[in-house]
Amino acid sequence: MRALRVRLTALGVVLLAGLAAPVPASAAAPTTGTVEEARLDRAAPQEILRRSGFDAVRPRFVRGLADARTYRRAEETVAREGARLWRRAVDRVQGRGPAGGDLSRDDDRPLYWARLSMTRELRSWEPEFSLSEARRSALLDRLDRTSRGQDDIGYPHGKGLKRVLVTGFDPFQLDIDVRRSNPSGAAALALDGTVVKTADGPARIEAVTFPVLWQDFGDGTVERALTGVLPRVDLFTTVSQGRVGRFDIERTNGAWRGGYPDNDNVSRTETVPVTDPATRPQWTSTTLPYARIVAADTGPFPVYDHTSVTEIPAGGTDPVVRPDGPTPGSTARAGGGGDYLSNEIAYRATLLRDRLGLHDSLPGGHVHTPVLQFADTNADPATGTVTDPEFVRNRVAIVAQLRAVVTAAL
Repeated sequence: MRALRVRLTALGVVLLAGLAAPVPASAAAPTTGTVEEARLDRAAPQEILRRSGFDAVRPRFVRGLADARTYRRAEETVAREGARLWRRAVDRVQGRGPAGGDLSRDDDRPLYWARLSMTRELRSWEPEFSLSEARRSALLDRLDRTSRGQDDIGYPHGKGLKRVLVTGFDPFQLDIDVRRSNPSGAAALALDGTVVKTADGPARIEAVTFPVLWQDFGDGTVERALTGVLPRVDLFTTVSQGRVGRFDIERTNGAWRGGYPDNDNVSRTETVPVTDPATRPQWTSTTLPYARIVAADTGPFPVYDHTSVTEIPAGGTDPVVRPDGPTPGSTARAGGGGDYLSNEIAYRATLLRDRLGLHDSLPGGHVHTPVLQFADTNADPATGTVTDPEFVRNRVAIVAQLRAVVTAAL
């Protein structure tokens, strides 16, 4: 993800009315909505939900919460509806069942906005039983994980079947243009549960997505999702949107957060917070076969082995760009993927790989896709439509080439 130094702040609170009886005095008051959730009230998100049929997700979820008379029933409802949303999004993108509207099937945005419509309802829900904020947070976490496919990772048994994990991200920079899609998220939906053919036999791909939120990463969302999975796969790649008109295989990842606001307009400028910070390296590296990927004919966009980083050299005080990677003893200020959450997911996933003792046996790293752009005639968010033919063609092309990149890596 590439950072543009522009942000507008939006904040809103939407309370669920008429769902349940008044909350007992012993129950904690519901928390307010988030900046992400407040964007739901804009015209473009509502149109995306309506034109995909995902506007039906929130009412179904509300009915499920209304029937939950105990915390256990609430847990069951949240887990069921979160998993249902993920599967519905995957099925829509992969062409199973009715599209539910005229929005193109390859679109990742219905999942994003429908999830937020659910979290907003859950955040303001006043059940008949006492619900502490700790338990409400646990429900929100469960909803997030299940609706991102993180509880849905499963590989069939089969001799010679390779196992691949791909991760994607939510749309971001939405105060610049609330219509935005993220091709990495679209790719996750398109690839989840699919099989690709390689020279060494078939490979099953499982995919998950992650939020564009500093706090969630600091709370360990990446490690929780991947710790049990990495020892079982033959290759993994984290994926995010990067530079215009090109794919990049990021060679090096840095332990630094550069401060660009996330989807809740929160900034963090600090060393990447991880467990056991005493053994935290400044840099981690890809083990993807970058030379083979770059040499392969994967599609219309050029693919680069990207080696540049920004560092403070050993004994120095000022950041220096190093086109060929970090020098010994330097301090990270940007990995090849920058200093935002795309760099951080790459850093965390490859650090986890190394801490699990898999550096020499598990190919893994980060791929940056091209930026997904609207047509020139539809570039102004103030007057533009939520989609256009060029926008769709570009997303389809990026997803298809990412599939080819993964196949080449295998």
